[in-house]
Amino acid sequence: MSSPVTADVRLAPSLLQRLTARAHAPVDIASLAAFRVVFGLVMFGGIVRFLFTGWIDAMYGQPRFFFHYPGFAWVEPWSVTGMYVHYGVLAGLALAIAAGAWHRVVTPLFVLGFAYTQLVDVTNYLNHHYLVVLLGGLLAVLPAHRAWSFDAWRDPSSRRDVVPAWTVWLLRFQVGVVYVFAGLAKAQPDWLLHAQPLNVWMSARTDTPLVGPWLDERWLAYAMSWGGFLFDTTIVVWLSWRRTRLPAFLVLAGFHAITGYFFNIGMFPLIMTSSALVFFSVSWPRRVLAALGWQRVATSPSAAQPAPPVAGPVLTAALALHVIVQVALPLRHHVYPGAVAWNEDGMRFAWQVMVREKHGSVTYVVRFPDGRRLEVPPRRYLTARQEREMAGQPDLILQLARHIERELRAAGHGDVAVHVETRVSLNGRAPAPMIDPEVDLTGVCDLGPRTWVMPAPAEPPIHLRARP
Repeated sequence: MSSPVTADVRLAPSLLQRLTARAHAPVDIASLAAFRVVFGLVMFGGIVRFLFTGWIDAMYGQPRFFFHYPGFAWVEPWSVTGMYVHYGVLAGLALAIAAGAWHRVVTPLFVLGFAYTQLVDVTNYLNHHYLVVLLGGLLAVLPAHRAWSFDAWRDPSSRRDVVPAWTVWLLRFQVGVVYVFAGLAKAQPDWLLHAQPLNVWMSARTDTPLVGPWLDERWLAYAMSWGGFLFDTTIVVWLSWRRTRLPAFLVLAGFHAITGYFFNIGMFPLIMTSSALVFFSVSWPRRVLAALGWQRVATSPSAAQPAPPVAGPVLTAALALHVIVQVALPLRHHVYPGAVAWNEDGMRFAWQVMVREKHGSVTYVVRFPDGRRLEVPPRRYLTARQEREMAGQPDLILQLARHIERELRAAGHGDVAVHVETRVSLNGRAPAPMIDPEVDLTGVCDLGPRTWVMPAPAEPPIHLRARP
């Protein structure tokens, strides 16, 4: 008779083997191919919109100073004309992704080109731009071009009707990560107990037709805060359950339409709504095509066709590492002391979506060796957009301080000290100092806890009301 220990040892490999078998089981490629098409078309629309808004000059032409990510100080923008060409090429690559043309070359080029536009300046960071890089990177290594594509037409031998199930699981995981961690980020007092920063944003939209007067009501801010929290933390479950999938998707589409209308969040609602289609049955595109009368294209695959061998040991290890990183990055702020919405330590790449509203003022104070004192306003170096972004982000304040030091040293002023006077409002609170004014930022190393950042204000945020 086997012992319980022996039974446990036998059970674990059995579960792992069954999970592995399910992950490699052949499934319809239709969902994966449709995801590629939709992703490419959404990217094309977003980039064309960007080309005609004037943002290229504002983001790449007007600034005289650019904030860099660690290790990427060498990344500089093209000229304004060059950036227009760059985005034009990205639009063309996005269409090629949708068409499935030269997928293994086009998709990595798009990802690298899009990532470059973000690396130029940290103030360009948006959560959905980061998501575009992640989804594009996954598409680059997945066999999404083996059906309904130019590549499959050009080389019929590469065509496949089925793919391993894990290829669809991986995209579902990536989209699910955004919702789950965006929901967990809202599990904090400002969002749930004080309805902030939604109250700040809604009270500024009371001129909205029809619903404007309601946007100043306290109950509505709380309802939307709790609704957003419950939506983000549970929507993946409802999308994953067949019986609730369709109503959950309709709720999702409505939710993103409303947030896109009321808040300035760019392409995020469209990207998330279109990406959520990956949770539907892997054959949903065939049913849609059949309903449209395209029966030949909608023909179901042969269940006997084996899935193509697309994942070798190197790719498997790389994708496993990707999954680990995507879970670890949003959690890293828990190992740092202080409030992440205040010190920003672990804020980026963590799906801290819509959880903080900051307004601030920053003045640099240079102290010379001979005792002289010079106040330096950030607008001497930054555009208004850059200054707004920098005012609430300590690492960007530090970057500009070091630039000021280098500039003064180059002018022959010797060992100068650069301090900063800050007043920052978080989620409607009264402005408070964010950076210790006694700290010389030229000697600060931004590794480990940001002890040079003052503690977050302890008082709760106030409830704002629009002016009558």
